Amino acid sequence: MRKSLKERWNIQSNFQLVKILFVFAITGTLSARLSAPLLDFLGLHRGEINPFIYWPLYIILILPVYKVLILIIGWLFGEYNFFLNFVKKMLRRMGFAKFLNKQDDSKPY
Repeated sequence: MRKSLKERWNIQSNFQLVKILFVFAITGTLSARLSAPLLDFLGLHRGEINPFIYWPLYIILILPVYKVLILIIGWLFGEYNFFLNFVKKMLRRMGFAKFLNKQDDSKPY
């Protein structure tokens, strides 16, 4: 599995792979933990609104929080360019391709 990820992501060392996986782990956990307090800050408290409204809003809020956090945490770990390309690819898949530059498409992530 390590070898296939290294080839797919064009990673040179195992240390770089560990850093990238660590950033993914931190970012996923942190974005999930920060989304509920952000909804509370916006006045959308879990117990006060319908769960059919709260949970879709929670999931929708996680997406931009995740993208911002992955860039910040990736920068802290020295992998900003990797995660910038990762976020661009994710945004393209979500239909935001018209807002991105086409010149950075050469990177796998």
